[in-house]
Amino acid sequence: MADPIRAVTWEAPEHHHIEKSGDWFWALGIVTVASALAAFFFGNFLFAILIAIAGGTVGLVANRAPAIIPFAITTRGVRVGSTLYPYSTLECFFIDEEDERGPQLLLRSTKFFMPLIVLPIPEEYTDEIETILESRLPAEHLEEPLGTKLLEFFGF
Repeated sequence: MADPIRAVTWEAPEHHHIEKSGDWFWALGIVTVASALAAFFFGNFLFAILIAIAGGTVGLVANRAPAIIPFAITTRGVRVGSTLYPYSTLECFFIDEEDERGPQLLLRSTKFFMPLIVLPIPEEYTDEIETILESRLPAEHLEEPLGTKLLEFFGF
């Protein structure tokens, strides 16, 4: 009998990066300035400043290339960077091999503020990852939330 798979490790970008054009930044600037001016004219000066800071921050973050993060599926849990998600904090998993960005591992967490963890996985590891996870978590069909899909549509 072959040794059971103990761990699978890989590296991937922290998010799917879409290169932004100059037009995208112009649109962001126009929306930011128009929103800040509207807040200013309605007498909400603090909100106008907040909108300007938020628009600038979105522009800076959108231009930054994603960091390369180490991922691991082990017998103890799922590791994303330096954070370990033990199997006791995960409810179920789903491997979406039909995603246009490549295979994605979706994990439902018991944590309230982070209910869905989405990890990009290399195609060559999908079977090994499924072998490790199916002995520890139930498989259930999961989908990314509509809000996430909308943000990706607009280039975030």
